Amino acid sequence: MTYSTLTVERDGAVGLITFRRPKQLNAINPVMQGEIIEAFSELHEAPDINAIVVTGEGRGFMAGADIIEYAKQTDEEFARFQDRGRRMYAVIDENDKPVIAAVNGHALGGGFELVLCCDLILAADTAKMGLPEVHLGLVPGGGGTQRAPRRLGLSRANWLLLTGDAQTAETMERWGLVNAVTSADALHDEAMALARRVAEHPPAAIQALKKLARAGFGASGALDGLNHERATVTALYQTEEAQRRVREFAEASARRARERAEKARAAS
Repeated sequence: MTYSTLTVERDGAVGLITFRRPKQLNAINPVMQGEIIEAFSELHEAPDINAIVVTGEGRGFMAGADIIEYAKQTDEEFARFQDRGRRMYAVIDENDKPVIAAVNGHALGGGFELVLCCDLILAADTAKMGLPEVHLGLVPGGGGTQRAPRRLGLSRANWLLLTGDAQTAETMERWGLVNAVTSADALHDEAMALARRVAEHPPAAIQALKKLARAGFGASGALDGLNHERATVTALYQTEEAQRRVREFAEASARRARERAEKARAAS
């Protein structure tokens, strides 16, 4: 399949998914959601792939939802976006193959929720991660309120959720989420080397280990909690306060993009 927002490559028994919307810091839009679902499904079904690496092109891993598009959504479009997002996170969280996140830049909001679905996490020393939805008068809608407490503990998850602050890769390593921090230049090679180490083991054993560990830890998330999160973000999105904040954020983002384009034209 040909993708427009990402690429899928194969290196022996390792599949590599790279998000490729660098001008938008790889922010998620509906097209990207569908392609992520398709890409992870493709590698899930591939008998010759034993591990998956996911990373981003440019300065960002994934900067959450594309707020400029997000701000234009009707209630029906927002509901479809949330439904598709639920499937997107599930195809990563429930993938038979171990998924390794190579967090090359900022992973915020939905991007950090994607990281929380991964089995192993490597991060560049320049990366930051967080759940900033509270600044928009919203809550995370992709499992962040459920997976963050399980991966980080309640107190640290509450710090992210209630302040909306992003944390450095080093802090996330200290908190026990990130397995290793490396330089940005070394990240790709380190992630691929780790994936090869995992992929060289018998696939049946690796898949069984993943399922057993996640079943015991409850990392796939309680269905009731995920359903409640979905209902809450939908209700908040429809409030006047959230609509105002989302609109203001989108306008500021568009203004900064125009300013960068003008500076680039002036410099050329």
